[in-house]
Amino acid sequence: MREAKTIRERIEELKGQRNALILAHNYQLPEVQDAADFCGDSLDLSRKAASARAEVIVFCGVHFMAETASILCPDKLVLMPDPNSGCPMADMITAQQLARLKGEHPDAAVVCYVNSPAEVKAESDLCCTSANSCEIVESIEPGRPVIFVPDKYLGDYTARRTGRELILWEGYCPTHVAITPEHVEAARAKHPEAVLIAHPECLPEVAGMADAVLSTSGMVRFARETGAREVIVATEIGLLHRLRKENPDKEFIPAYAGASCPNMKLTTLEKILWSLEELRHEVQVAPEVRERARGAIDAMVAAGARSD
Repeated sequence: MREAKTIRERIEELKGQRNALILAHNYQLPEVQDAADFCGDSLDLSRKAASARAEVIVFCGVHFMAETASILCPDKLVLMPDPNSGCPMADMITAQQLARLKGEHPDAAVVCYVNSPAEVKAESDLCCTSANSCEIVESIEPGRPVIFVPDKYLGDYTARRTGRELILWEGYCPTHVAITPEHVEAARAKHPEAVLIAHPECLPEVAGMADAVLSTSGMVRFARETGAREVIVATEIGLLHRLRKENPDKEFIPAYAGASCPNMKLTTLEKILWSLEELRHEVQVAPEVRERARGAIDAMVAAGARSD
C-alpha cells in the first residue's frame, strides 16, 4: 500500500500541474518560507512574479503585496492563500484621504511607501521602498513640497537622512513600533559584543540606537557580509529564520521576541495547498487603478532607485 503524500509533496505536485510559483515574504512562518520558490521583500517578490514564466502566482504575504504582484503581472493568476492577511499600516490611509491631503498641498509631489493599497499608489507620483526612500525623495526637485505616506516613522527617517521637510501621514507598523529602546537595551546587556540592525519602520529612538538601519533585504545582505558573530535584529521575527538558515555560523537575536505580525502568520502550508487545489482567493486590481498605480512604480524605477 502506498503511503499518503505529505502536504509539501502534494504542493510540489500541484505546482507542476498548475505551472505555479510560490513566493513568501521574509516575515512568513518558517515552514512557509521553506516551501516557497523565492523569499524576499514585497516588491522584489512582485518582480520575481512578473519575470517568471509561471501562469499562477501564490503570494504568501499580506494583501497589498499580492496587489502589487497583480499590478506588475496582470496576465497571471495571483492567489492569496488567506484573504484575511491584511496590513494594519496599509489600512491607515485611503485614496480619499490622500486626495484630500493633496488638495491641501496642490504643489506637492506624493511619495507612497510600497506598503499601501493599490488605490493609494494610484493617487501617488512615485512609490518607494524602505531601502530607497531617501533616494526617491532626493530625486524630487529641491524646494518642492513632498507628501510622504503612510508610514510616519519611515518618513521621519527619510526626512532626517535627506534634510527635506516632509508632509507626513500618521501611519505606522504596529509590530515595529512594539520594539522599544528598553527591549534593545536588554538585548545588548545580554549580548554586549553584538551589532544592532534595525528596520526604518521602528521608532526613531530605536533606529537611532542601531549600528545600521536597513530594509529586510538589506538585513539579509548585512548578515551575509558582516564579520560580527552576534547580531541583534530589530524587525519582525520571521526574518530570523532566513538569517539563521543562510548564516548558520552566526547568532541572530531578536531585539524583541514579541515583534510578530499576526497577519503575516495567517498563511499555512494547508492554506497554500487549498489555494493551489481550487485556484481560489484571486487578487485582482481594476484596470484603471492598475495603470495609475503602475505609473507610480515605474516612476520609482525611472528615478534609478533600488527596489529592496
